[in-house]
Amino acid sequence: MEKPIFEKECLLQKYPGKGGWTFAEIAGIQQNKNTPFGWVKVKGKIDAFEFSNFNLAPMRNGKLFMAVKAAIRKKIEKQAGDYVKIQLFADNSIFEIPEEIIDCLKYDQKAYEKFITLKERHQKEFIKWIYAAKKEETKAIRINAMMDNILKDEFLYRKKEL
Repeated sequence: MEKPIFEKECLLQKYPGKGGWTFAEIAGIQQNKNTPFGWVKVKGKIDAFEFSNFNLAPMRNGKLFMAVKAAIRKKIEKQAGDYVKIQLFADNSIFEIPEEIIDCLKYDQKAYEKFITLKERHQKEFIKWIYAAKKEETKAIRINAMMDNILKDEFLYRKKEL
């Protein structure tokens, strides 16, 4: 059985200032020097809510933090000031491009070839954006927009860096 890399009760804190978000401070896990910003990819549970493919981000004090979105807080019925039980495991899962995306991309071989050569983070950015759509019609529109962007050497929000 896999051993947790972190398992503790943590205080949910509110980041000060306008638009402050809620987070839990995670001590005892080192930043990953091989990822952007030192993020650490984890899976696990916060109370009874299970998650995967989640990034812990570094704080200025050298510790990491876990942002706890409103949707999660609603499901676990907790807010800033409450304690939650957090259990974390290293998430070493391999990123896979959904089959329906591959099928769509193969309608335009050039778009498919360019997509396959994108860095994984840019592929994920597009896929996350597509699957954030609530309606199938919106997903289809986003898949077409992704293909157009790829053919113009653009990412989702910016031009491709050289």
